[in-house]
Order: sequence, then structure tokens, then C-alpha cells
Amino acid sequence: MSDAAFLPKAVLVTGGAGFIGSNFVRFVLKDVPDVRVVNLDCLTYAGNLENLADVADDPRYAFAKVDICDTDKVIEVCREYHVDSVVHFAAESHVDRSITGPGEFIRTNVHGTLSVLQAARACGDLRFLQVGTDEVYGSLGETGYFTEETQLDPHSPYSASKTAADHLVSAFYHTYGLSTLITRCSNNYGPYQFPEKMVPLMINNARQDKALPVYGDGLNVRDWLYVEDHCRALWAVLLRGRVGRVYNIGGNSEKTNIEVVKAILKHVDKPESLITFVKDRPGHDQRYAIDATRIRTELGWEPSVDFETGMSKTIDWYMANQAWMDRVTSGAYQTYYEEMYAGR
Repeated sequence: MSDAAFLPKAVLVTGGAGFIGSNFVRFVLKDVPDVRVVNLDCLTYAGNLENLADVADDPRYAFAKVDICDTDKVIEVCREYHVDSVVHFAAESHVDRSITGPGEFIRTNVHGTLSVLQAARACGDLRFLQVGTDEVYGSLGETGYFTEETQLDPHSPYSASKTAADHLVSAFYHTYGLSTLITRCSNNYGPYQFPEKMVPLMINNARQDKALPVYGDGLNVRDWLYVEDHCRALWAVLLRGRVGRVYNIGGNSEKTNIEVVKAILKHVDKPESLITFVKDRPGHDQRYAIDATRIRTELGWEPSVDFETGMSKTIDWYMANQAWMDRVTSGAYQTYYEEMYAGR
């Protein structure tokens, strides 16, 4: 049984220029009337305001270029726009980068989360939704599923930093009574994903007839979730989730990495000879799989897009938006903020 429905009027979305964040911003503006969205993002390499070019002039949308570690600035933005809730996406998220440079992950994912929590508390107990990851649970064997009670066992600096962030969110609920919620989702795919991640990287390499690098034997298993389904789940948790709860979000689509890569090649009619197996990364978890019973039974959410449909839509989007991809891979997208917001 969930709490009575919370009805937000102004939502602060941290990291709203990133992949999932920008899809969430667009989802709210498109599907939820009478709600204002404030996108707070400091535009690091993975933050791309071009992701939201189509909604930039929506009167219900506002953007603030702010580092989440600057608590005073976050408070200032919350008060300026009379924010009543926070959906916290902002995070460093690429596992490979966390292995070579863990310090930035601690700063953003741990100190940054603490900063936003402090701002939420200072602004009058804002409802706070922490967008987490199933990677905090560690690795599964060939059977079994992650539930919300699974012991946390992170294996990379990235997942360790997200675990610490989740613990901070829980601590603010228990210690200060902040109205917090935590979600942990499986691998997302869809439009506007930064091309260092597997799906857009493979699509981009395939269209250019470049090698598609696959770690190890390609048999690592992930549960794949279409990003629009994730956005619907997050909105359901924000409105009707039980405060203090964790909700797992999964796509019911377990696939090995090599299955995903082959599906991409088949869709774009490219040969499997482009696949190149490379040395596995350290601490590479073998399998993730989500038990999403809680969100289904308590909130009535379940994924609506199956893997084949979602992946086809995703590939078609990237192939139709090659100019977007080229601007990201060339770095040209990083001039967009100055071009569009100068003088505003």
C-alpha cells in the first residue's frame, strides 16, 4: 500500500541534460500538464543541452547551469522556482571512467548527492527521489534476481559511489525525516545516450564500418530497459511511492552483450565480422537481473516496450539523427550552451 499521491507543481531535475534526465524532462513536459520542470546541470562532458532543444522555449521549462556540489546555489534555484520535489539523476556513470579516475565519481556521486540532500532539507522537506542503479547489488550467478532486500555488494568505483549515495539518502530519511525514495534500475537504452555507452557506440561504429569492441567473451548478462519505460516508472514512484522505500525497476529483458551487439548489426544490415573481442575490464560483473515485483504490485507499473521493439526504435533514432551523433563525437555540442544562452 503506497502513501497518498503526491502532486508536484515544480520539479528540480538534477542532471537533466544527460541521457535519462533529458528523456525524463521531455516526458514530464509532454505527458504531465501543469508541472514546471527546472533542469539543473553543470554541463560536464556528458551533459548536452541539445538533447532538449525541442523544449527549450516551453514556458514550463527552466535551465540553471549549476554544480550540484554548490549547495548554496542549489538552494537558490530551489527557492527561486518554488521547487517542491527533486529527481536526482546527476552522476558520473561510466564504469570504465570510474576505474581510471575514481576521484571524480566520489566528488559528484557522493559529495554531490549530500549537497542536494542538504538543499532539499533546507528548502522545507522537498520530496527527494534518488535515481540509482542495479550495479550496487554486485553480480548474480546464472539464477536468481535482485530484490530490494538484496545485500549491496558494489564491485567498481562507480557502483561503490552510487551505493554510498543511496546510503546517504536513506540516512537523511531516518535521521532527519526527509521524504526520500530510491529507485534502482537495470541498463537503459534509447535516444540521446552519450556514445561512450555500449548501445550508441555499437550503432555509431556499425554505421561507419568500424570494429565493434566487445569485452571478454560477450556473455555478460544485463536486463535491458527502454528509457521511456524508466521515465514512467520514476514518475509513478515520485507520485505514489512509499516514503523511505526502495523500488527496483527492470525491463524483463535479459540479454548477453553479444546478443545485443548482433541485434544491432542485423538491424543495420552489417556483418558480424565487425565484432572484435577485447580484454575484459576489471571487476566486470557477470549478470544483473531485476525482480520488479514491488513496483508492479504497489504502483501498477511494468515495462510496456519489449526489447525488440525498443531496440528497433533506438537504432532507427540514431540512424535518423546522425548529425546529433557527429556533433557529440566531435565535441561540437559543447558550444551549444554559449550559442543558445548567451545574453539570456
